[in-house]
Amino acid sequence: MSAVAALVRERTVALDAVRRAMLVCSRVQHQLAASDTKVKQDASPVTVADYAAQAVINTVLADAFPQVRIVGEEDTAGLRRSEDQAAAHLRERITTLANSVLDRPRTSDEVNLNLLDAIDRGSYQGGREGQHWTLDPVDGTKGFLRGGQYAVCLALIENGAVRLGVLGCPNLPTSAGHFDPARDVMFVAVRGEGAYQRTADDPTEHRVQLRSLPKTNGKIDFAAARLCESWEAGHSNQGLNARIASALGLRGQPARLDSQCKYGVVARGEADLYLRLPVRADYVEKIWDHAAGALLVEEAGARVTDADGQPLDFGRGRLLSGNRGIVVAHHEAHEQVLEAVQQALNAADTSPSTAHV
Repeated sequence: MSAVAALVRERTVALDAVRRAMLVCSRVQHQLAASDTKVKQDASPVTVADYAAQAVINTVLADAFPQVRIVGEEDTAGLRRSEDQAAAHLRERITTLANSVLDRPRTSDEVNLNLLDAIDRGSYQGGREGQHWTLDPVDGTKGFLRGGQYAVCLALIENGAVRLGVLGCPNLPTSAGHFDPARDVMFVAVRGEGAYQRTADDPTEHRVQLRSLPKTNGKIDFAAARLCESWEAGHSNQGLNARIASALGLRGQPARLDSQCKYGVVARGEADLYLRLPVRADYVEKIWDHAAGALLVEEAGARVTDADGQPLDFGRGRLLSGNRGIVVAHHEAHEQVLEAVQQALNAADTSPSTAHV
C-alpha cells in the first residue's frame, strides 16, 4: 500500500470529526451565554465550544485509531473542580453538545471518565518521531465570540511533516460573494494530492488553487494582489505588513479575518499573500495554529516559510520554536515577497524608534 493510499481512512475520519465539531460550534455560537465562557491564564477567552469540539474530535479519532496521539490546545484542569459551579455548568453543556453529534452518546455520569479524558488526549507533547494529530478546536475564539470567522483545525503530522490537513470554517461563504448564503465550508488537503473545498452538507469536492499573478519584465506585478492578515492587531504586525505591501506595490486594502480561514481564502485565490509577522521578539507560534492551513495553501500552489525563509518545522513539539513569523505567497512570487519582508524587518530592527510590544 502506498503512503498516499494509507491516508484514505485518516482523511475520511478527519473530515467526519471536523464536520461534527463544526455542528457543535455553530450550535454554541447561536446560543452563546456569558456562563459558557471562561478565561485562560493567557487571557484568551475559552468557550464551551472549545471543550466540546475537542471532546468530539478526540473521541472520533480515538474510536477509529485507539492508539492515537494528539497535540490539542485545551485541557480540563479548569473543568474537574467538583465544587466550582461554573465548571459544573460547562461539564453539563459539554455532555449535551457532544451527545448531540456522537454516534455513541455518553451519559452525564460518564462525562468525567469519557469526554473529559477525551479532551485530555490532547496532552501529547509532539515531536519528530512517528505519527500524531494536532488540533485547534476553535481557532479564532475572539472571532467566534463576536460572530465573525473562526475555524476547526485538524492536521496529521508524521515524522515532523504535515501529511493531512482539514479546516472547518462554519461562517465562511462558499465563494467571495457577499450575498452567497451558503456557509459551512470545509477544506482538505493530503500532501501530494492537491487542495479541495466542500461543504459540511455536501461531500462533493472542488479543487482550489492560488491565482497566478501577472509579470512585468520578469518580475511579479503585485498591483492587483491582495494581502490577507489577522483581524486582531495584537496577532500580527499590521503596520509592518502595510510597509511591505507598499514596497511590493499592492494597491488594495488587506483582507482581515480571524483564524486559519485566512489560509482557505488564499488557497482559493481570493487573496494572494498571507503575512503573520511577530509583534513581540519573544512570541512563538503554536503548531495547531498553522499545520492544517500551511499544508492547504502549499497544495494549492503556495510556498510557506518563516520570515527568514526557513520551512515551518512541525517536529519540535507543541511550538514552532525554530521559526519566526509566517510568509505565504504563490511559489512564483514568494522570493520577491520574502525579500520585501526581510528588508522591512531589517529596517525595523535598526530603527531607534522601533519598540517591540
